Amino acid sequence: MDPDLDDRGAPTWRRGQALVLGLLLLTGVTNYVDRVALSVANPLIRAELHLSVSQMGALLSAFVWAYAIAQWPAGALIDRLGPRRLLACALALWSAAQAVAGLAASLTQFALARVALGVGEAPQFPVGARVVRAWFAPKDRGLATGVFNSASTLGPAIAPPLVTALMLACGWRLAFLVMGLAGLMVAAIWWALYREPARETDASPPALTGVAWSRLLASPTLWAMTAGNFGAGLMNWFYAAWLPGYFEIQRHVSIAKTGIMAAIPFAFGVGGSLLGGWLCDRLAGAGLSPIASRKAPIVGGLVAGAAFTGLAIGAHSNGEALAAICAAVFCSNLAGAAIWALAVAAAPPRTVASVGSVQNFGGLFGGALAPILTGLSVEATGSFATAQAATAAVAGAGAAIYLFGVRRPIADA
Repeated sequence: MDPDLDDRGAPTWRRGQALVLGLLLLTGVTNYVDRVALSVANPLIRAELHLSVSQMGALLSAFVWAYAIAQWPAGALIDRLGPRRLLACALALWSAAQAVAGLAASLTQFALARVALGVGEAPQFPVGARVVRAWFAPKDRGLATGVFNSASTLGPAIAPPLVTALMLACGWRLAFLVMGLAGLMVAAIWWALYREPARETDASPPALTGVAWSRLLASPTLWAMTAGNFGAGLMNWFYAAWLPGYFEIQRHVSIAKTGIMAAIPFAFGVGGSLLGGWLCDRLAGAGLSPIASRKAPIVGGLVAGAAFTGLAIGAHSNGEALAAICAAVFCSNLAGAAIWALAVAAAPPRTVASVGSVQNFGGLFGGALAPILTGLSVEATGSFATAQAATAAVAGAGAAIYLFGVRRPIADA
């Protein structure tokens, strides 16, 4: 069946769609719980390994640099090998790395484990884009993207109370080992249950050649998407990497209470992601082009997220700060769902994972800088205010790049 022609309304097909979205949500949540566990365990690890705030910033960033660099080969490998094989191997790699991190005895050892984690986690969201393109008709791809992208906030929402409970019960090292073993179980579930649609299995598009890659990388639209996502990634990773630390250092909240407070904004982020995907489909149904229907939620979400991040700076109470951060995370994830939906809409069919990976590289480049710059800023000033202001400004710039730089789909390479 051709996803651009049939309505995919058969009960068997709908069950298949529900299954693949459930699998993407399960693997995505596992992905995010593992990556943000270090943020939750931040104070205990800093104390045991005798790390400064800036050293912890560098450690948090090690994952993101590896994750960003690995995006380039990950997208090409997904388009060549398919989602089932690649994500199963990737899950096994990052789960093993998570378990090994629990054995680290030094900054260097922990950094190497985080690099392996970043390489392993790189295919997750490009796989999601490829799977949505294969399983869903164009009119349904925005919401489907919002569902799988919601893992990026559902995972961080689950991680603080989960990891905090594990740490308080058995220490941070055993917590990391348990998460690694759980990830290996999820890898087995993905391998056992996921299958490509018959259309994709029987008539896979040809892999990109070197010449085709060079043509793809010459696209102004692709580079605008990549540059704009830098601002979105920096804002997302400011919160993902430092939100528990913000409550502990800036707001003097205990570790036990931080586990709850740090989860709340990401619960709002789940709603933002789902709304962002739904808006893409609604705007397209109202007559906007595939590009414009994705770009509007991106620009609006980034501008609003920047504004609420700025409001958090002047918050007089923990409640006010938490409310502003909840709104910022909601809006940034509304934009994030539309950013991934844009990759599906703008890319030629055979390059969805590759285009998604390149765009994601821009977001991860911003994300890699966020932990380092925030750590240095907090160490120098004793406050998160400068980092928050810079985060808001860069996110606003990202919105402007999407608004003026993304105008037409990417030509087929």
